Amino acid sequence: MKSRSANRSGIVMRRRVTPAGDIIVTLLTPQGKIKAIARGGVRGPQASRLNLFHHVGVQLYQTPQSDLATVQQSILEGALPKLSEPERHPYAHLLSELADTLFQEGEFSAQAFELYAGALRGVSHHHDPEWVTLVMSYKLLALAGFVPRTRHCSRCGADDPNSPDPLGGQLLCRMCSTQPPHPPERLEFLREVPRRSVRALMDAPLPRDQRPGVWRALERFVTVQIGAVQSWRSLVGAVTGEAVGA
Repeated sequence: MKSRSANRSGIVMRRRVTPAGDIIVTLLTPQGKIKAIARGGVRGPQASRLNLFHHVGVQLYQTPQSDLATVQQSILEGALPKLSEPERHPYAHLLSELADTLFQEGEFSAQAFELYAGALRGVSHHHDPEWVTLVMSYKLLALAGFVPRTRHCSRCGADDPNSPDPLGGQLLCRMCSTQPPHPPERLEFLREVPRRSVRALMDAPLPRDQRPGVWRALERFVTVQIGAVQSWRSLVGAVTGEAVGA
């Protein structure tokens, strides 16, 4: 923010309450990612507005001496109450942490906001929130420039690899891999997900028994390329009956 006061509209992607009763939020807006504090927020009307995944309009004030902008006022512009459901919340939380990790202030701002907002709407409304999360996670990665290597072996460079890379979440050729190759449907998804549109991918979901291998590839790729994402732990039992990273 160039001036001390600014109005922004964004989605609460992270929220933390301090011992003093302040609420620290991270918002993803069309202008970029913003971290701000609502002082004494838990004791006032902002407590219910600045909830996780809420779309809010905020009036911010930034002083030169402060690292955090202050939320002076907030209004609720939209909410997705179904994201609190146990079968949807872990997926929304994973997408939020992934987006928070991938995008810094001012980077891919408008595109990142639209993609992230669309991902949350999909998790909220679609009958298959798991598939929405898989597709949109790869799309968020691609927007940030992280595209798994799938046309050439990630170890030796051979063409048309088709086996899992257990360490990097990419693809290995048969000479470099000790694991059986991916089934054709899963292999096609891993190769085509960065190129196909969201609509085309949503219209051709993988069978549920093919998805654990995609989750493992996604978790390993994110861990190696970006770093640890704690939300994988919340998916214990929600996807395969075990930790995704196991």
